[in-house]
Amino acid sequence: MERVADTVTPQALCAVVGAIDRDLGALLDRGLVLVCVDVRDPGNLGAVLRSAAAAGADGVICCSGTVDLYNPKAVRSSAGALFQVPIAIDAPIADALSQLATAGYRCWATVVRGGVDYTEADLAGATALVLGNEAAGLPDQVVARLGGSLTIPMASATESLNVAMTAAVLSFEAARQRRASSAAG
Repeated sequence: MERVADTVTPQALCAVVGAIDRDLGALLDRGLVLVCVDVRDPGNLGAVLRSAAAAGADGVICCSGTVDLYNPKAVRSSAGALFQVPIAIDAPIADALSQLATAGYRCWATVVRGGVDYTEADLAGATALVLGNEAAGLPDQVVARLGGSLTIPMASATESLNVAMTAAVLSFEAARQRRASSAAG
C-alpha cells in the first residue's frame, strides 16, 4: 500500500472506480450551481465540493484550467462530497456561462470589493456562483459577462477570504434563502 498510495500513512483499503463527472447540460436544472474558474489548489477544490454538497447545491462546474477533480488531495479533501454533488469538468468558461444564461441562471461573480453585499442579493432562484483563482480572482472579462458581483463584507484589516470559505458562506446563504422562499410560498 505504501508504494501505491500518495499519503504518508495510507489506509489499508484501496479502490479503483470509474470517472463520475457529468455532461454540463445535466447540471442545469434551475438550482444552485458553483462554477470554479482556474481554482488551482486541490485542497480548495475538495473543500468547495464539500461545501456545495453540505449546502445542497445542484452541481459544480470545474472550468478548463481548474485543478484535476481526480487529484488525490482533491478527492480526500472533498470527504466523499464528489460522490454527492453532480460535477462537470473541463468546461470552457465561455461555454459554461453561455449554457447557464440560456438555462435562465443568474450568474454572480465573486469579488473582494465593489459587489453587492451577499445578504442583499437574491440567491433563491436559478443561481450560479462564479468563483475565481485563489491569488488572482476572476478575470475582468469574466466579471464583465456576468449579471452582477457579490462581495462578502470583511473587517478592514482582512485582505480576502480563501475561495473555499467564500464558496461555503455563499452556498449556505443561498440555501437559507431557498428555505425561506419555500416556507413563504
